[in-house]
Amino acid sequence: MPSSQSRENILNRIRAALQTPTDKHVPKPDFSASIYSQTSEEPSILFAQTFIKNKGEFYFCENAKHFLQQLQEVIAKKNITELYAWEDPLKEILSQENIPHKTDDRNFTRVEAGLTLCECLIARTGGVMVSSRQLAGRRLTIYPPVHMVVAYTSQILLDIKDSLQFLQEKYPENIPSMISMIAGPSRTADIEKTLVLGAHGPKELVLFLVEDQL
Repeated sequence: MPSSQSRENILNRIRAALQTPTDKHVPKPDFSASIYSQTSEEPSILFAQTFIKNKGEFYFCENAKHFLQQLQEVIAKKNITELYAWEDPLKEILSQENIPHKTDDRNFTRVEAGLTLCECLIARTGGVMVSSRQLAGRRLTIYPPVHMVVAYTSQILLDIKDSLQFLQEKYPENIPSMISMIAGPSRTADIEKTLVLGAHGPKELVLFLVEDQL
């Protein structure tokens, strides 16, 4: 350990340094500047790349018919028999195509997959924004082991700030009490630094990006 004289010498140098102004210019931070670098990538491509990087399962659908084909293939591949869908546009199209699904929360503990819409998609983060104002509510995006989302190319926004502004404009009088930005399957590495999927929510996140409206 340094002697008392050595400690005093160190403290004196620190005091002298604090009293001597520096010639280096310290720039003021620009809080209005974007934290992201500029990109020329198409938002839909940027979203798909980032979403897949986040371990999401991505399907591009040219139209509503193509979406239904892909949905049925995913249901068959994953052997899903307990599919829940609570939002009217989804219930209507599933019923028209005779795709079995549950429209209420009876026997909800048996759910294998939930099919929902979303508020918007965030290209920069590959995130899916959902809120409590959707008819799917809070549970259908969190509880099922497989969360399947139907979204449209017109819903893709570039940054998180754009998505928050969108929600403020959509719900000017009553912002949703729950807003969630889902970026891939639920995961944690809290236990022995081992990555575990599905720890606090769905193990799988599947997104169908439809070119046009259903």
